[in-house]
Amino acid sequence: MTLAPGIHLNHVSLAYAGQWLFEGLSLQLPAAKCSCLLGPSGVGKSSLLQLIAGILPLSNEEGEIRASDGLPLTGRVAYMAQTDLLMPWASVLDNVLLGERLRRCHWRVSQEHKARALHYLDQVGLSDYAQDKPDQLSQGMRQRVALARTLFEDKPIVLMDEPFSALDVVRKLELQSLAVDVLRDRTVFWVTHDPLEALRVGEAIFVLAGLPARIHYQVNPPEKVPRDVRQANIIALEAELIAALCHKDNPC
Repeated sequence: MTLAPGIHLNHVSLAYAGQWLFEGLSLQLPAAKCSCLLGPSGVGKSSLLQLIAGILPLSNEEGEIRASDGLPLTGRVAYMAQTDLLMPWASVLDNVLLGERLRRCHWRVSQEHKARALHYLDQVGLSDYAQDKPDQLSQGMRQRVALARTLFEDKPIVLMDEPFSALDVVRKLELQSLAVDVLRDRTVFWVTHDPLEALRVGEAIFVLAGLPARIHYQVNPPEKVPRDVRQANIIALEAELIAALCHKDNPC
């Protein structure tokens, strides 16, 4: 994997159904760090990820999304969705290899690719389940498979759209720590509804609010991630994030 660049969004605009979601939005995501994005439902968090991924086009000509190293973002972004999107008929190993198989347009992959996939399954603690089907796994294990598939893509930029929101608290904490470990040195942009999740994993935390949306609040907690969310200063920061989320356009 090449050195992960930062991501610069300059004067980005996106319209949907005749309404501006963003208009002239600017945001800088630091290189090789995990940035978290909070905001109320419908504010455009997932749309912002899709703009960076190139899934959605900008609605203004002057808007720009670029990598800090000057190279194109195309081909350097992996995306992890809220649902695991596992193929029920395929084994755990084949689900990790799915992207490679689709790119090659056939089911055969090299032994080298299989070895890489097994390496990432080992990283997420699932090497013993490589031949199981998804319906044999718990929800937390399925999300681990999705994380291994994301790692297999070996991209310097990883976009995560509420990847652990469906899990119970204990499993969520466990996978947050795992994600911080295995995604270290990548540029990660992590959308979440949970202020404590953002404070646990985010090295830069942004709150998106309003319509058109703008960055209403930003904080860069100094402690290393994953943080202990029981600390007094983290609890105080959670209160600040909740206050920022209770924007005048989204009263609590």
